[in-house]
Amino acid sequence: MDNPLVAIRGWRSGLLVAVLLATSVAGRSGDEGWGKSERSYDGRFTFVRLRWGSGFGGGRRSFGMGDAWNHDFPRAEQNLMLLLNDLTAIDVNREGSLILTLDDPQLFKYPIVYMWEPGYWTIGDQEAARFRDYLLKGGFVIFDDFEREHLYNLQAQMQRVLPEARWVKLDESHRIFDAFFRMKSIYFPHPFDGTLPTYYGIFEDNDPSKRLLAIANHNNDVAEYWEFAGQGFLAVDPTEEAYKLGINYMVYGLSH
Repeated sequence: MDNPLVAIRGWRSGLLVAVLLATSVAGRSGDEGWGKSERSYDGRFTFVRLRWGSGFGGGRRSFGMGDAWNHDFPRAEQNLMLLLNDLTAIDVNREGSLILTLDDPQLFKYPIVYMWEPGYWTIGDQEAARFRDYLLKGGFVIFDDFEREHLYNLQAQMQRVLPEARWVKLDESHRIFDAFFRMKSIYFPHPFDGTLPTYYGIFEDNDPSKRLLAIANHNNDVAEYWEFAGQGFLAVDPTEEAYKLGINYMVYGLSH
């Protein structure tokens, strides 16, 4: 007899392809609800993008990168939330998202936050303390869209947040990569230079059997695939795998 779990996963994958095709031609309604700095909490899962300041990134001055946190806005989160709503039972807010700073009092209402370009990010003492509290109380952060030596800046900033934490290299055996979709491979290339990614995580109590507090997509730009789904702009286009990864991240973050 066929394995029913395999059949379910295959159905999910086929549906993902169909929804992606629909997404590429459906167009978008107004963007006015996306990227608000404040909204009434209604219990629905809302995408939160982190807004940060910059100074020195990856050992180099980050001139002109003070707004790098807004890359891929708003189509990346719009497209991901569309698929998350259509493919899972999560009660998704499809009307808008939030952009919050780490010292915003609303932060603790939202279990998952996403940061772009952490290679240029710098953090103050108050923000570091708040971010530490957020992560230790159940929050989950995803770092994306950074390459090469920018990893060192991310590590340095997170050391201020969690001085005792250590980064662990992850492979496809970790359950986050199997939270909803069983992926063929997590090593799909960077959309622009073809580099293969490496994934790093920080675990609660530095114990890999416990909850992930943070995950970093080093040498990749997963959200770029979300933004340009079906547009034909990218040299390589493993968009389906990028969406699977994003949905797995959200399901994991909401269930751990």
